[in-house]
Amino acid sequence: MAPYDLVLLQTLLLSFFLLSGVKYSESARIFTIINHCKETVWPGVFPGDNFNGGGFTLKPGQSMVFTAPVSFQGRIWGRTGCNFDKNGNGSCLTGDCGPSLKCTGTGKTPASLAEFTLASLDFYDVSLVDGFNVPMSVTPLNGKGNCSVAGCNGDLRKSCPSELAVKNNGKVVACRSACDVFNTDEYCCRGNYGNPTTCQPTFYSKKFKEVCPTAYSYAYDDPTSIFTCSGTDYVIAFCSSSELINLNS
Repeated sequence: MAPYDLVLLQTLLLSFFLLSGVKYSESARIFTIINHCKETVWPGVFPGDNFNGGGFTLKPGQSMVFTAPVSFQGRIWGRTGCNFDKNGNGSCLTGDCGPSLKCTGTGKTPASLAEFTLASLDFYDVSLVDGFNVPMSVTPLNGKGNCSVAGCNGDLRKSCPSELAVKNNGKVVACRSACDVFNTDEYCCRGNYGNPTTCQPTFYSKKFKEVCPTAYSYAYDDPTSIFTCSGTDYVIAFCSSSELINLNS
């Protein structure tokens, strides 16, 4: 889902709950971020104040635990193919957020995104609206409500249309969105297509949805892609624990 659309939707919904007398929960949320991939992933977080400054390294099988306030509203993504020196300076092949291990801004497209707005009722999703670079999922723990698992554990790079593929040394390392490639109102859900009635699934978004049924495939893919839960902690996993994925193949 496009960031501005998600923020607008979540702001309206949160305003409704606040006007209805629902108070913010003061309980912090615990985020466990784990790498099930066969290669190292460098997670990026924005804003990163509660997440090691916005960036860190996760080798295969490693995890890190963070605590975020209920006021947190941000995104988490994985960077791949990174090379940082001892001072944390460097760059990444996908998901790059600038010349540093610690992100001070959002990542470069294409990148799979986990998006959160925390309140007494949390909103969360995994979005491929900005493209795909690594499988990821969001699993709520011990919450109340819908609390479904969001995300994409499939490897969209394997079925990425050639015109959207990002290659390195002949290998597909990421899959761009149709909006990113063609920049048309239809694919970007803007102009005459800037509402859920006129902005409908396209050939490309359907390809994304086939592989990732619980992730946003285009901006107004709300019914099957945005989830709510209250009083929950979260596990954000890169790659599926049941099928380790080689990011370099």
